[in-house]
Amino acid sequence: QVQLVESGGGLVQAGDSLRVSCAASGRTLGTNAMGWFRQTPGKEREFVAAISWSGSNTIYAASVKGRFTISRDNAKNTVYLQMNSLKPEDTADYYCARATTYASSWYNQWEYDFWGQGTQVTVSS
Repeated sequence: QVQLVESGGGLVQAGDSLRVSCAASGRTLGTNAMGWFRQTPGKEREFVAAISWSGSNTIYAASVKGRFTISRDNAKNTVYLQMNSLKPEDTADYYCARATTYASSWYNQWEYDFWGQGTQVTVSS
């Protein structure tokens, strides 16, 4: 069993930066990819970014590419999402998740087996 705990959310202004973290306890992150998703009330959960175990491969949603950076520190069992040039439309609850060992698509939330409880990010205009 893996427990994932997000932190670092908050209220910021448009154009600001924020870094959210996801710490794993229980088992380590192992050799699994990790992803970040976000969700606003009444909408489906949306893929944001994902990173391979080694960190050498990353993918991003088109809406955040060039502004967000995903990274991980396997020694600390922690995954990060650095968010720059934040926009009001980035306002959401942000969730980290661990991809299954044989995940075929990191974009698909159904390819993830463990999820955190979420951290709220609010960007004011």
